[in-house]
Amino acid sequence: MIEELRERTRGQVFTAGDEGYDAARRVNNWMHDKHPQVVVRCENAGDVMAAIDYARSNQLEIAIRGGGHSVPGFGTVEDGLVIDLSGMRNVRVDPVTRTARAGGGATWGDFNAATHAFGLATTGGIISTTGVGGLTLGGGIGYLARGLGLSCDNLVSADVVTADGKFVIASEKENEDLFWALRGGGGNFGVVTALEFRLAPVSMIYGGPMFFELSDAAAVLSGFRDLIKDAPEQLGGSRRSRSRRRCRSSPRTGTVSRSWRSSAAGPATWTTARPRSRSSASSRR
Repeated sequence: MIEELRERTRGQVFTAGDEGYDAARRVNNWMHDKHPQVVVRCENAGDVMAAIDYARSNQLEIAIRGGGHSVPGFGTVEDGLVIDLSGMRNVRVDPVTRTARAGGGATWGDFNAATHAFGLATTGGIISTTGVGGLTLGGGIGYLARGLGLSCDNLVSADVVTADGKFVIASEKENEDLFWALRGGGGNFGVVTALEFRLAPVSMIYGGPMFFELSDAAAVLSGFRDLIKDAPEQLGGSRRSRSRRRCRSSPRTGTVSRSWRSSAAGPATWTTARPRSRSSASSRR
């Protein structure tokens, strides 16, 4: 059966004992050290269809991996089958329609690098290695959200392989219920192999953290409240509190001891996007 799966797929198929299996089963969060029976590193939608058919025939639980950043570990599974989309990272930009189409395994670093060349962007992840698919299907909060909405608000269409192994396109014009579900319906509606986004002109983004002492927290937060209330939509900010710790390692035991030094609180990030000028020949981001 596994040889039949290998014959049907263009991408690599890994099982326990194969060279590269340990690397293929790993996700970014090593707390989830699971051992799937099969990892299929897909290169196209046909590979995904074949993987789903194999899992259904062998009654295997499926995990879908896009960027591999899932904190709860949804990108891996014990004794099941992993559909790894990391081989599908292509991004195509249409500057005329101001849209971009990203493969199911693309990261926001891939996406931003492609759209930036045209002075265009959409709301994406804060971390460049986060998967486009996973973030979007979960809503998608990013630096541009206040001005452009969530990532899912900018989703135009999605290519999906459903649980019965069929390929469909979901948009406002076809499979509308599925399209609605993909934009916040809770998940488990299929494997999204490609996503098309609406883009907006963006030339520069100004952003960065500012730290304040915890003793100034009340004044900082009240000032933030007053400022953000009337701020333009392009200006976004977030409030966080964090503590700085000093770590010491013992050469004898290898243990690490931590001691609290000081605390800081306040708006952690400010971001504003300036629309790209029509006469601008270049842009930064």
